[in-house]
Parts: sequence; C-alpha cells; structure tokens
Amino acid sequence: MADDASTLAQLGKREETKRANRQAILDAARVVFGEMGFEGATVRDIIRRTSLSVGAFYNYYRSKEEVYEALAEDGAERFRPILRAQYQTASDFEGFVRAAVTAFFRFSVEEQAAWRLQRPQVARVRVDGPAQRAVFEEVKAVLNDGIARGLAPAVDADYLAAACIGVAREVCEQMVERSPIDIDAATDFTVSMILGGVKALPKAVHGGLPDKAR
Repeated sequence: MADDASTLAQLGKREETKRANRQAILDAARVVFGEMGFEGATVRDIIRRTSLSVGAFYNYYRSKEEVYEALAEDGAERFRPILRAQYQTASDFEGFVRAAVTAFFRFSVEEQAAWRLQRPQVARVRVDGPAQRAVFEEVKAVLNDGIARGLAPAVDADYLAAACIGVAREVCEQMVERSPIDIDAATDFTVSMILGGVKALPKAVHGGLPDKAR
C-alpha cells in the first residue's frame, strides 16, 4: 500500500511538472512574440525566457507554430465561459449577439495588450484546434437553445454560428490594427451585419430547419 501511494505521488508530481513546464513555455512565448513579433521570434528566443533546456522544450512542442497554436487554444478555452455567461443573461437574440460580440472584442483587446502586438497573421498556423472547435460548438449550442425557445431566428445553427464567428473574427482583426481602438463602433458594425444578414434570408430557410437544429 505504501509503495502504491508513493508511486501515485510520483506520478502526480510528474504531471504537475509537465503542466508547469508547458505554462512556462506559453508565458515565455507571449513575451517573445510581443517583443519580436511572430516571424522574428525563434524557438531559442522562447527557451531563453524559461529555465528549460532545448531538449525539455522539444518534449512539449516541435516548433514555434505549435506554441502559437497552444496559445490560441488557451485563449479559446478561457473565452468559452465568458460566452456562456453572455447567453445566460441575454433576454433576446439581438441582446445575446451584441453582448457576445462586445465580450469577444474586449477579450481580444486584452489579449493583444498582454502580447503587446497585433495577433500574427500566419497562414500555416491552425485555427481549428479542439478548444477553438469547442467555442464553435458552444455558439451553436446556445443558438440551438435560443431557436428552441423562440429567442433566436429559426435558421441553420451550423451556418449561423459559422457566420457569427467569421464576421466577428474578421472585424476584430481590423479593429485591433486601428488607433484608438473603438470597440463600440466595431460592435455596432458587426451586430448590424449579422442581424441584417439573418433578416435577409429567404423565408423558406427560416421555416425549414435541419433536424440537428431543432
């Protein structure tokens, strides 16, 4: 029994060390990307900001692209509960869209401030990781619930979720490049685009929900 307890303790310590090392790499990467930009940064620049060896780094990530993907996943995972909270307090579809978009823009601005640069535009970096996919599923879930309760327009929730996320993401990319950053103006534009697009859909689309959106 004592040996089993000792083994479990050792395993727990190893897992904690792994988590701490991963977090150290991500924290260092935020600083390095913020100071040098994504293209100018190297893996060695990130490693120098940690107490890890080169070999230890490669136990967790194979490239700076993988580190960036992990940072994107971390951000998406932290945004999910914020999104859910906006839905739970909204009284109608427009209110939810406006609250969710505003929250996303504010979150993005805070992330940019933490990184001290605009989010890098790197085509080879994936934007469809598990946590980001989970954000899409979260948006779709709340839309499906809103449709079922009569709070959201009866349209295809997959398409609507994709449209909402796509418009908000692209507008956000432009918003953070401006000085000063105007979250209210960006929100008004995005909400108008989403709501206007929904209103412009043919009536047949509203009435003919696919089974998974019911």
